[in-house]
Amino acid sequence: MFRSLLTSRLRSAFAAAQIDVPVDFDVAVTLAADTRFGDYQSNAAMMLARQLKTNPRALAQSVADKLDVADICEKVGIDGPGFLNFTVGKEALAGKLAAIRADEHLDVMRVEQPQTIVIDFSAPNIAKPMHVGHIRSTIIGDCLARVAAFAGHKVITDNHIGDWGTQFGMILHGWKTMLDHEALMRDPIHELVRCYKLVNAAAKNDDAVMNTCREELVRLQQGDVENLGIWRKCVELSLSQLRGIYSRLDIRFDHFLGESFYNDRLAPLVDELLAAGVARESDGAICIFFEDIPELADKPCIIRKSDGGFLYATTDLATIDHRIREWQADQVWYVVGAPQSLHFQQIFAASRKRGQRARMSHIAFGSILGPDGKMFKTRSGESVGLLEVLDEAIARARAVVAEREGFSDGEKDAIADVIGIGAVKYAELSQHRMTDYKFSWDKMLSLQGNTAPYLINAFVRTRSIFRKLDGQAVLTDDITITDPAERALAMKLAQLSETVHDVLVDFRPNLLANYLYELANAYHAFYEACPVLRSEGSVRNTRLVLCDATSRVLQTGLGLLGIKTTERM
Repeated sequence: MFRSLLTSRLRSAFAAAQIDVPVDFDVAVTLAADTRFGDYQSNAAMMLARQLKTNPRALAQSVADKLDVADICEKVGIDGPGFLNFTVGKEALAGKLAAIRADEHLDVMRVEQPQTIVIDFSAPNIAKPMHVGHIRSTIIGDCLARVAAFAGHKVITDNHIGDWGTQFGMILHGWKTMLDHEALMRDPIHELVRCYKLVNAAAKNDDAVMNTCREELVRLQQGDVENLGIWRKCVELSLSQLRGIYSRLDIRFDHFLGESFYNDRLAPLVDELLAAGVARESDGAICIFFEDIPELADKPCIIRKSDGGFLYATTDLATIDHRIREWQADQVWYVVGAPQSLHFQQIFAASRKRGQRARMSHIAFGSILGPDGKMFKTRSGESVGLLEVLDEAIARARAVVAEREGFSDGEKDAIADVIGIGAVKYAELSQHRMTDYKFSWDKMLSLQGNTAPYLINAFVRTRSIFRKLDGQAVLTDDITITDPAERALAMKLAQLSETVHDVLVDFRPNLLANYLYELANAYHAFYEACPVLRSEGSVRNTRLVLCDATSRVLQTGLGLLGIKTTERM
């Protein structure tokens, strides 16, 4: 990566210039804000000069005099009050293109110290349909898993499904009294939800029904054979339908360890925390207090209620134990909505209090809004189903593809599937994860602007070059960059590696999405300015290498977002 190389060389230049750099000072190189002055820039000399109370341009010059970047840069400039600007040389760019061409991994640098990262995302509830609220966790989590693995980490994905809890008392009662078995076989989750809603409505108006539901739940918790059998069937049918949705989304999990997996571990865990002095009794409940953490000082974490019941926090602490002990997790990432922030602050603090050193991260996100700027709901006020969203996206994409000639119906269906699902994913991932955004069919399916169809179309355009050549192109490392549009595209291609690693710094898939959009724009500008098939010799080879590299980077980058491509559309 040019940026990491320049950063390393800049640090060495500070040392060679005998400039005392404080330990906590960040000698950083970033992409240039204005490419008229260079490709990369650093304000390190200017910022350090303020601390040292010396002339910033003079300090920048003394650092520039010691810089050893001739193999990377054709120019190093000092601009403004002391900015160092770096312009990458054509030979370095040609070398980077050759490296991308030769490497299946596109010359993306792997992390020096790979870690085992457990990523907890999606987490739907058994016997309930996935809805639009699951889009963000599911799609963000999958993207981060793909990027972390691509960067060289060992990634374990765990879908911590909600397969235990008070709702099962109502589901059990509904199963026994009003279940339509034929409907259950056709659409298990829909039928279970129907029964649950009927029982829930009845329980609100009839204490006897509510008491019956409680009794059914107690029998389940005590291991009643019949109730356990019904519960297992509910889980089995729900998981089968959920796996179908994940298959459509091309999302895979290593584990589906739900809340029930940890049931037998909760009581021993509470006893262990009491014995270790991590938890203590308060008004009959068992709590973990955080007197040394100001923001949590008056917010204890309850792990056993006064009636003996356990809570989500208890299950999550048992889950952390399993992930650290069994999977040797160095990090655990939770892709869960922002409203759960306090919960994760508590369990992370409790984990640290126990002496666990795995890095815990709550990857929060905002909400999906309807066109009116309010929470995205159906007309009846219910959450929009995820399946309905996917079906609608594919149907709309199919309507557009139907107008194209030269495709069979099967090809049109396959293309519509790629475009529709890709559009839903990209609409999510192109946003900063903490942003609330409006769900817009017209915007997400547009062939213009920052959308999946636009990027997929850019990939199709790269492949059309090679279809015209009918496999006759033989690419070599004879790369000579002569046109500004060639250089701009090569420069953007060279930034894939740094972008991949930037995504993981603050869990921001939108950085990769925006990078791919900029790459597609650079390719379109190159395509218009630089004839490829009419050129000859080294120029023709260079342009074909640029087309091939763009094709591979777009396909790989979209793949990291969880988006498939198609050769034609």
